[in-house]
Amino acid sequence: MNLVYADQHGNLFDHPDWIGLGRSGDMVIELMEDELIPLPEGATLVGLPYTRPIGIHAASGEIRPLPGEVQAVGALLPQSFTRLCIPSYVKTDKTQKLPLFGYSAVVWKDDGFYVAAQKCDDPERWNPLNCDRNELNLQVERLLAKYPENRLYKHLSNCALGYECLTASNTFLQRWEGAVPVSFSCNAGCYGCISEQPDDSGFPAPQTRMDFKPTVDEVVDIMLEHLKHPDSIISFGQGCEGEPSTQAKIIVDAMRRVRSETSLGYININTNAGLTDHIRAIVDAGLNLMRVSTISALDDHYNAYYKPRGYNLANVERSLRYAADKGVYTSINYLIFPGVTDREEEIEAMIGFIKRTGLRLIQMRNLNIDPESYLELIPKPQGEIYGMKQMLEIFADELPDVQIGSYTHVPASPVK
Repeated sequence: MNLVYADQHGNLFDHPDWIGLGRSGDMVIELMEDELIPLPEGATLVGLPYTRPIGIHAASGEIRPLPGEVQAVGALLPQSFTRLCIPSYVKTDKTQKLPLFGYSAVVWKDDGFYVAAQKCDDPERWNPLNCDRNELNLQVERLLAKYPENRLYKHLSNCALGYECLTASNTFLQRWEGAVPVSFSCNAGCYGCISEQPDDSGFPAPQTRMDFKPTVDEVVDIMLEHLKHPDSIISFGQGCEGEPSTQAKIIVDAMRRVRSETSLGYININTNAGLTDHIRAIVDAGLNLMRVSTISALDDHYNAYYKPRGYNLANVERSLRYAADKGVYTSINYLIFPGVTDREEEIEAMIGFIKRTGLRLIQMRNLNIDPESYLELIPKPQGEIYGMKQMLEIFADELPDVQIGSYTHVPASPVK
C-alpha cells in the first residue's frame, strides 16, 4: 500500500518506499486490507494544503512525515460511500485550516488508487457523472424562461451550474430528489456550516447562503413542477440556506396549496428539528419525509458543534417522535468522523436515541471539517474507540429494523 502524495503543483505520485497510513481522530493507524476499496467512480483526489503526509518508511520501519516539498492527499467520496479513516498527515502551518470537505485516506496498490471506505447505499443516483451538463443547461434555460420572475429558480440555477449541486440540478432535470430552499436565517451556529461562516472563523464557506425570503407562489411553482411522478421528492432544507423550519408559515401554506392540486410524490424536510412547535405544524400540513441533521446524541458534543439557539437535543427528540407517531418516514443525516462517531459512548447514546425516536433510516454522511479544529472543539473520548467498520456492524446488529444508507429514499411501505 504505497503512500500517495502531491507536489506543490498538484501532481499526484505514489512512493514505492513508503507505506500509506490513515488516521482515526488524532491517532495514526495502519490501514487494513478489508477496509480498502477501489477509488469509487465520481470521487475526487485533492491535495491538502499546508500538510505533509505521514507514512511508514519501509526500509527503517519508522513512522514519520515524508520529506520534501510535498502535500498529503485525500479522497472526496461521492454520496453512498462512508469513510473509515481520514488521511494521515502533519500540518506544516498549524494556523491554517483545511477547506470544509470530508477527506478520506487514500493509497496506491495493485496499480490503482484505493480508499478506506464502505459502500452504504446505491451510488447510481448521486454519481456526478450521471448529471448531463448539456441537458442541465437546456432545462435551466427552459424553466428560467417559463418562470422569469421566480427568484428561487434564479438562485437554484447558480447552485446547479456554479456549485454543481446535484439536488439543485435534479430540480431542473425534474428527477429524483429536488431542492426548494426557503430560509436565510438559522437557529444554530454550526461550527462547520457550509453556507455561512463568521469573518474570523478561518473557514472559507464553500457556497453562499440565499439572501431573500421567497414568496409562497415561488415555492409552489417549484414544488408543482417537480412533483409530477409518484417517486419524486421535493426537499426543504438545503446547503445554501439556514434552518427551513424558521420559515414554517411559508412551508405550511405552500404544502397545503400543493396538496390541494396533486397527491403525487413526497414532500421532505431536511432540518435540525429544534423548533418543535414549527415541526409539528409542518408535519400536520402533510409532510411525508423528515431528515434530521445530527452529529451526536450526547448533549456536550451536540452543543459544541451546533451551538443551538433556543433549543436542545430534547427538542430534537420530541420533534422526531412526533413526526414518527404521525406516520412520517424519519431519518437522520448523521455527520460522521472516524475516531469520534465510533467511540463507545457515542455509539451507545446514538442507539438509545434511535430506539426512542422510532427512526427508520440512518443516512451516513462524511463530516466536512478541518480535523484538528473539530477535535479541539468536542469532548475527549471516554471509552474504547471501535473503528468505523465495527461501528457499522454494531448498528446493523442492534438496530435490525433501521436501514443504513446515505441519502433520502422513497419508503418501501406507504407513508401518510
